[in-house]
Amino acid sequence: MSEQVKVPTMAEMLAASEVPEVLFWVGCAGSFDDRAKKITKALVKILHKASVKFAVLGTEESCSGDPAKRAGNEFLFQMQAMMNIQVLNGYEVKNIVTACPHCFNTLKNEYPELGGNYKVLHHTQFIRQLIDEGRLKPKGGQAFKGKRITFHDPCYLGRANSVFEAPRELLEKLDAELVEMKRCKSKGLCCGAGGAQMFKEAEKGNKEVNIERSEEALALKPQIIATGCPFCNTMMTDGVKNFNKEDETKVMDVAELIAQAEDL
Repeated sequence: MSEQVKVPTMAEMLAASEVPEVLFWVGCAGSFDDRAKKITKALVKILHKASVKFAVLGTEESCSGDPAKRAGNEFLFQMQAMMNIQVLNGYEVKNIVTACPHCFNTLKNEYPELGGNYKVLHHTQFIRQLIDEGRLKPKGGQAFKGKRITFHDPCYLGRANSVFEAPRELLEKLDAELVEMKRCKSKGLCCGAGGAQMFKEAEKGNKEVNIERSEEALALKPQIIATGCPFCNTMMTDGVKNFNKEDETKVMDVAELIAQAEDL
């Protein structure tokens, strides 16, 4: 799909007296990181294909506060969160979809005590809902037929929020062969980026966490390592490059796989 998809902001919707079905919370990675922007575009194409009326905050969206909180700066977290809650409540936002498990976890579990109460879904949950409602009809993905795919559970999606099935159900729609790592679901291993570790140098040790996790994934000889988190995507991509396997194994977000299968 080469046509430009228009993404309205909440301000534009309000000016037109329209109410979106969902707010797409893009997140810092999805807004600024060149690799993660591709995930954002894939999700926008899916929402557009399913005729979902959605909007973004645009420049009114600031960091959810997750990195500050995980790094121990509660004061900065509360400042960031309160700013966002003020904006979200000002627009009377009810439903939020995000492609970042860090934003998902923070908005869902940590904003309520500060006055921000919303129904928050990870993009894999929302895409599954669209399929269940018949609004998105996957073609079955000839693009991925028979390909070996392993899914790496993001910590803040899996172990922190027990969302294990939504991403896997979407991958099963691709007609691919889903192979599981030994450490998966509730026993999943972190990619090494959580807890604000994404933004600092690794501490001394005999192996970096993302190398350990990538080794585990590559042992299955997958053609694709699927992720549901921009941080995991970065760490697993670096791990695959470390073993010079980037020609054989691609790291892709579940939304990118669905968008490609749909030929969007």
